[in-house]
Amino acid sequence: MDKDALAARFDADRGHLRAVAYRMLGSLSEAEDAVQEAWFKLSRSDIADVRNLSGWLTTVVGRVCLDMLRSRAARREDPLDFRIPDPVVREEGAADPEQEALLADEVGLALLVVLETLAPAERLAFVLHDMFAVSFDEIAPVVDRTPAATRQLASRARRRVQAAGPAPERDPARQREVVDAFLAASQGGDFEGLLAVLDPDVLLRVDGGVLTAAASKLVRGAEAVTAQALTFARFRHDARPVRVNGAAGLVSLANGTPVGLMVFTVAGSRITGIDILADRERLASLGVR
Repeated sequence: MDKDALAARFDADRGHLRAVAYRMLGSLSEAEDAVQEAWFKLSRSDIADVRNLSGWLTTVVGRVCLDMLRSRAARREDPLDFRIPDPVVREEGAADPEQEALLADEVGLALLVVLETLAPAERLAFVLHDMFAVSFDEIAPVVDRTPAATRQLASRARRRVQAAGPAPERDPARQREVVDAFLAASQGGDFEGLLAVLDPDVLLRVDGGVLTAAASKLVRGAEAVTAQALTFARFRHDARPVRVNGAAGLVSLANGTPVGLMVFTVAGSRITGIDILADRERLASLGVR
């Protein structure tokens, strides 16, 4: 295969590889770096005996991401508890084929947050096997384990994911209905109304970034989150609805500039999680507008 044909073949898999890397890293820029590194490895490799190039590339990206996760863990300085993974934001009702490919089988921020708590090898085993149906025989050499041990890695990760809470509501209209009820109650100071739409164990996470680190916090429980009602009420003004990783969200604007992104995780008729990204620099770098 000549270089042009190889590049065209790689481009055909690029969307899939970005989706793998995004789930592994929770970072859009790092996902792009991982995919680019996979291209470098492909262009320098002898693939004459590779029967399934897509599968080969998937494991290559997995290995690159594993190395990046281990390096990140060694140098991490930011507080992981407050860190919100990079969101994928699109207009309410808008279709974006590239983003839809990235988020096939919707991966919400809540799931990405749980994945951040996993050990790198656990994350790799879970993402590749449970999300992309890669066999344990293929994953085992990447994590330097036996297939049986690799299966155990995925099993531990799966239990962590399942223990994190009920499956999110998938119906966008239902999500928005619950969120609108919550926002209306917060704006009107209706604390009983707020409690009615909040799960008793709801978790509020605020990521203020480096410059406004003091704003970062975790608040758990319906009554404690209800006490933050004025924060939510401000999002009602000069805000527009968006979809964030498949979930209902709002972009809060000040003089037309995004100053906050609010994302809701809805399960059934209640809100189980609220994530607020209040890092203006990061919002700008992610192209939120």
